[in-house]
Amino acid sequence: MNNKIKFLKAIAPFNLLPDEILIGIADVLQEIHYPKDALIYKQELTKLKGVDIIIDGEYETFFYDSQKNKRVLEKHHSGHCFGGISVLLNRKRSLKTVIVKKGTKVYFLPRKDFRNLCLAYEDFFQYFTSSFGVKMLDEEFAHFYKKPASFEESYIASEQLYSRKIEGITYRDIVSCYLLTPIFEAAKLMSQQKVSCLFIRNDDDKIIGFVTDITLRDRVIANQLQTNLPINEVMDKNIVAIAKDAYVYEAILMMFRTKTRYLLVEDQGNYLGFLSRNRLLSEQAQSPLVFIQSVKLAVSIKDLKSKWLKVPDIVSQLLGRGVHAEIVNQVITTIADTITQKVIEKVINEIGPAPAQFVFIVLGSEGRKEQTLKTDQDNAIIYEDKANEQRELVRAYFLEFATKVSDYLNEIGFVYCSGDFMASNPKWTHSLSHWKRNYKSWIDDALPETAIKFSTFFDCRAVYGDLTIMDELREFVNKELQNPMEKFFVYLTKNALQYEPPLTFFKNIRTQTIESKEVFDIKKAMTPIVDLVRVYALENRIFQKENTGERLKALKELGIFTEIQFNELMQSYYYLMGLRLRKQAQQIISDKSEPGNFIELESLTKIEQVTLKEIFKTIQNFQAGIRMKFTNSL
Repeated sequence: MNNKIKFLKAIAPFNLLPDEILIGIADVLQEIHYPKDALIYKQELTKLKGVDIIIDGEYETFFYDSQKNKRVLEKHHSGHCFGGISVLLNRKRSLKTVIVKKGTKVYFLPRKDFRNLCLAYEDFFQYFTSSFGVKMLDEEFAHFYKKPASFEESYIASEQLYSRKIEGITYRDIVSCYLLTPIFEAAKLMSQQKVSCLFIRNDDDKIIGFVTDITLRDRVIANQLQTNLPINEVMDKNIVAIAKDAYVYEAILMMFRTKTRYLLVEDQGNYLGFLSRNRLLSEQAQSPLVFIQSVKLAVSIKDLKSKWLKVPDIVSQLLGRGVHAEIVNQVITTIADTITQKVIEKVINEIGPAPAQFVFIVLGSEGRKEQTLKTDQDNAIIYEDKANEQRELVRAYFLEFATKVSDYLNEIGFVYCSGDFMASNPKWTHSLSHWKRNYKSWIDDALPETAIKFSTFFDCRAVYGDLTIMDELREFVNKELQNPMEKFFVYLTKNALQYEPPLTFFKNIRTQTIESKEVFDIKKAMTPIVDLVRVYALENRIFQKENTGERLKALKELGIFTEIQFNELMQSYYYLMGLRLRKQAQQIISDKSEPGNFIELESLTKIEQVTLKEIFKTIQNFQAGIRMKFTNSL
């Protein structure tokens, strides 16, 4: 008994308690011994019956992410009290997983007695709440404690409105003029800065009012007011501000309550920017279509980056609702296209209008409208042919243009292409006639390396510019493909057969070991379907159908694939795509890690593993068919 009391007096927070209380605690403490490497508590699963006070040994505590990686790992030794935060603040569930690393001895204090101490002694209770507050300042700890979308309901539906703060939204920079500025000058400034709200400052540089598009319409134009009058004659004086650490729902309620459409964002008396009611409401929209509209309203690279960071949450929400992976691909692609278009418009505003008609195209998975959350840039530029004396000028413009677009896209989150298939590479920014020569040489040479290039550039799609340029190029390629060299399709087929489904001889899923985990590359598992469908689409000159699903439907209508073959390939491809997107969204949202294409076999259910084996068998059968058709070989 005396040893227990002496031990408690030496450790926090029990050293805050009176001696007579420590005597009572010592009487109810139970001594427990744990063997080495015992897993004694599981995060969110184990219901704690009390708290543990380590006497000897070591507790290793951590969160597991979806890949079973240990996150926020901590080691606790003699004198540490584990479980207080879990009992008080986490519904009695163990906040973290606990493994005993050595032969460990602890005192166990029952939950009822622990709670009574917290109720009776404020300092004792505050010790646990304060330590929890310190932990919550750690971004990674806070992330796993909050249990993101894959653990609970959708982030968009529950988290964004009631838990998100103003500082998490990209607000607009304040555009202002002085109170004696003529009305027409103020309107000109609004037009130049593309803002619908202009703030007015007095001679002391203090904001005293604002005008909006509606102000100018109702008070100036409707009243036929002289536009050389000072702007303070028509300004609104109802300035409303909100602190940057306020919640989004508070801002929305404040706007409706004060009947204002604009809020200044404040930090310790300084105005940082402003928000419009439309911006706030669009931020809360659960519909991806409304979210896309909010992307169109973005005005800066920072704003566009923040939009792209929200896409994993939208993907997770859609897949969770059972939306087909093909539709989810289209949503991702539409958002990416919208961001690219905004970037292109920004660059044109910066360096001036293009000296020739052009089209900005995207390639590969983005060109097929099959973009995932692990994405890089694949793009090119085709511009109209110009007279000899203008060629160098035109080319110099588009190379500068392409470099700026590429740099901005990289900043937003679309990383540079490792293979340098980007418009910023002089190889992939050329006139229409040059591009025609490219395609003709790829078809005529019929070499293995040109077959790969042709495959990449066959999966292309215009996202900005003069679409007639793209139509003319496709018409040219269509004619060239009517009489290709025999070797052309042989090499395309061999390119399509270089990846094989990951099945062993005994029809088990073939894995590779990465960081002690058995994984397979789902991108490589899907590639054979993309490649073999592309070969059939090229043979039948199907240009208007851009993604794998659309091409499959067109091939079925032409009688190339039967209804059964069509269904097998469609279901196989989009099952894999759904699995891939779900995994990537989980890595970004739950694990706060970079998305990848490796799937851990143990993370799949038995049903999913059996389904994958059947899909890989289906792919093998189709590869055998295309090998026989185009190479006359088994």
